[in-house]
Amino acid sequence: MTSMTPFVMFQDGKGEAALDFYVATIPDSRLVAIDRFGPGDPGPEGTIKRAHAIIAGQAVMVHDSFVTHGFDFTPSFSFFVDCGDEAEFDRLAAALSDGGQVLMPPGDYGWSRKFAWLSDRFGVSWQVNLA
Repeated sequence: MTSMTPFVMFQDGKGEAALDFYVATIPDSRLVAIDRFGPGDPGPEGTIKRAHAIIAGQAVMVHDSFVTHGFDFTPSFSFFVDCGDEAEFDRLAAALSDGGQVLMPPGDYGWSRKFAWLSDRFGVSWQVNLA
């Protein structure tokens, strides 16, 4: 069987802080399993070798890269979150943009009553939509 899972690579050991934030902030989110680099592994001890999480019901893998890359996250990949009510939309849009960047402020863009595109403090992009 072939399967696919979004894979999110963090640099500078930010993966665990990001996972903690997502699990605490986004409904239907939890950490499933985490495997850390240990003594003698190539990555800094204690950082994430591979983690499996559920974020808003979506399976996601997370990794802390020990290799410094000349690239990071780009808004061309984002997580699209449908919110069932306006209060949840407002809460998520505020939380996800706190310390990050608002790429498209909350508003009616014609395809939704309320939509926002944000980059969180870890550089991950989120589209938040009032369904």
